[in-house]
Amino acid sequence: MLTFIGLGLHDERSITVEGRDALRAADRAFAEFYTSRLVGADLADLEAYHGTAIEVRDRAGVEQDPEPILTAAASGDVAFLTAGDTMVSTTHTDLRLRAEDRGIDTRVIHGVTAQSAASSLTGLQNYRFGKAATLPFPYAHGGEGVPDSVIETIEANRERGLHTIVYLDIKVGTGPRGADPDHEEYMTADHAAALLADDWADVLGVVVARAGSPDAVVAADRLSALADRSFGDPLHLLVIPGDLHHVEADALAGLAGAPADLLP
Repeated sequence: MLTFIGLGLHDERSITVEGRDALRAADRAFAEFYTSRLVGADLADLEAYHGTAIEVRDRAGVEQDPEPILTAAASGDVAFLTAGDTMVSTTHTDLRLRAEDRGIDTRVIHGVTAQSAASSLTGLQNYRFGKAATLPFPYAHGGEGVPDSVIETIEANRERGLHTIVYLDIKVGTGPRGADPDHEEYMTADHAAALLADDWADVLGVVVARAGSPDAVVAADRLSALADRSFGDPLHLLVIPGDLHHVEADALAGLAGAPADLLP
């Protein structure tokens, strides 16, 4: 059995009870933290809390060389861990299909995602979100500023009155000069707002910082104003609202301090 377990958003306690039980019962546990990570816990915290050894795999070790994971799952119960939900944004469908092709049973135990947290914390209604985008560091996409694909996604959503979640780039094990096992970098919301403000200086943006933690921050303002603020430790994301229902507008004013002149 290969069980994909979402660890949730913040620390070793963010996992569901079902996920906790499955992890502690597993014969072997693997994890990846290159797509996201728990900002409130490190590997030692996870291992101590759950009483199990966890082998961390890099991107190549999951996507190009999954054999150790699959071999272990063919003869025992294996847990595969990621932050958030293992099949939302941090998608590992390929690994699951490889296991199924070899006759290995699989299951998914979901965790809380940044997407659901962004809706919950901002008060923006989940069904009014359009296609999401990921904003990469300029060096990661080989250009300057914001990629056309990100601009097109936001513009298409705005034309339809839909909100856009903009996930912010994470670089672990890869830096400006390529592979670097010591490199760890997280795009901040102020940096992202500054990039987007080149096209939409006066457009309303909403920052969500450290969702799932005791000190989560939600702040709404013009993108140009958000670019001049600091939102503390990662992880951050940015939401560009579309048309606002009056309840959503009230939520952004009351929960995120949105300026009245930016609200309907």
